[in-house]
Amino acid sequence: MKITSLNYSLTLKQDKRMKINYLNFILLTCFLSGLSTIQLFAQQANVSLDRDSILIGEQVIYTIEVETNIDDVVQFPEGQTFVPLEAIEAFKIDTNQLEPKLKLSKQYALTQFDSGSYTIPKQFIQINESGISTDSLQIYVQDVVVDTTKQGLFPVKTYIETERPFQIPEWIWWGLLLLGVVVGLFLLIQYILQKRKEAKENIPPYQKAIQSLQQLDESPLMKERNLREYYSVLTNISRRYLEDKIELRALEFTTNELIDELQRNKDAKKILIQQATIDDFRKILKRSDLAKFARSQPDVLTAKDDRKFIQSFTDEVDQGIPEPTEEELAQDAAFRAKKARKQKQIKFALGALAVLLIISGGITYLIATKGYDYVKDHYFGHPSKELLEGNWVSSQYGIPPVGITTPEVLVRGDSEMTQEAKKILADPETFVAGGIYSNFHSVLSVMQFKEDEEFDLNTVVDGVYEILEAEGAYNILSKEDQTTTLDGAEGKLVSGNFAIENPFTKNDIKKEYKILNFAEMGAFQQLILIYNADDQYAEEISQRVINSLELRTQ
Repeated sequence: MKITSLNYSLTLKQDKRMKINYLNFILLTCFLSGLSTIQLFAQQANVSLDRDSILIGEQVIYTIEVETNIDDVVQFPEGQTFVPLEAIEAFKIDTNQLEPKLKLSKQYALTQFDSGSYTIPKQFIQINESGISTDSLQIYVQDVVVDTTKQGLFPVKTYIETERPFQIPEWIWWGLLLLGVVVGLFLLIQYILQKRKEAKENIPPYQKAIQSLQQLDESPLMKERNLREYYSVLTNISRRYLEDKIELRALEFTTNELIDELQRNKDAKKILIQQATIDDFRKILKRSDLAKFARSQPDVLTAKDDRKFIQSFTDEVDQGIPEPTEEELAQDAAFRAKKARKQKQIKFALGALAVLLIISGGITYLIATKGYDYVKDHYFGHPSKELLEGNWVSSQYGIPPVGITTPEVLVRGDSEMTQEAKKILADPETFVAGGIYSNFHSVLSVMQFKEDEEFDLNTVVDGVYEILEAEGAYNILSKEDQTTTLDGAEGKLVSGNFAIENPFTKNDIKKEYKILNFAEMGAFQQLILIYNADDQYAEEISQRVINSLELRTQ
């Protein structure tokens, strides 16, 4: 009975211990789950827009902010995840240290090109193995509305007739190209022929004659019994040898003329050969003439003997020419030098012609593709273009100071006023660059008003003719407009054109001008710009100078 009670007591204790362990497991599980929920809840993402509405095509900045632990791995959205809006740019992540955590911020530039109300969808941010989603945001894209009460609507302008630009006919370009090809081929052929000629000239006449005789032996003329052609080649070999060796016009001479010339050279001891050799050479030449002109047919044995004689004749002439004297050597050297100079001059002339043709072709191509004015201005230079692209100078001139930017520094010049101007103006200051005959002429005048004097700019406009006529202008045309500087100063603009006489050629020089008149800061300011007519670069300079004008500098 006691044993049974003991067993029952042990069983109750075991059951109680098991219940306690189970309860502890449940509490631990709930604690860990709660801790995980707290951590996930702590990792929230905040999103915001820098504004809630934009115009079509404008950008809105979308910002995502996340607080994480230092060792967390965070991946922000990438690509076009903001549809229906378009991501233009994703900026770098901005990191702020908030001990013991980090605050990460990433911005995106978004836009939309259609008007309406749009919802930016939720974005997913991955943190370690899990992730969180942001809230969706609303944005409104507005149309661009044109206020026709402030921005007037104008009818379509009529077309302006312009002169057709100068064009060179296409067939001229093809002709120039063909000419260039022909000239190139001609120069190439000349070069090849010259090289061959030089190569032949380097072979001594005796060696050349022996080679020609060997080539004659290898030809089929003898086998074919074409003795008329055989004799023609044979005698031409001997004639060419004499022409090269002793400078006789042997190829041009008749038989009798050649024999007479050989006889004179023998008598003058310029050639030391036997008289019998000359007589035998005459017989061969006569036989060749009969074969060519009288249709005489020599026999083969005679032709072979004549072939042997021509070689022995060549040997005897080569050995019979005395060594040249020093005077003859000097004359020969001078002759060769003169000949070399002449050949060099010919080569130089041909090379210069080729270069000239290439340059002309290049210029012609540029004119055809770019236009004459472009080639002239960019490759041969233009004074106004150089001024426009040079270093400009920004400065202030006069009292009260006038700010202006010019291609050249304005230099103080003489100031002259009429008697009427002296009544209301004082302390005149004038600053000048260039002259009326230069490509660009500018004059800036600053004059203070005397006290209690009223000034009407219209009176200055009436005096523009006097200003230009004083410079020597005539045929003056002008028009009057209102003008306003970038700093808000209002004045009178008188522009037009005139002619002035060229002091050298006495011809007319066409000029354009712009005269700006202001009455600001208790003073009268006048800017005169004069430049050549139809000068696009000078026109651009004038606009740039006018746009830089500042009168209210104080």
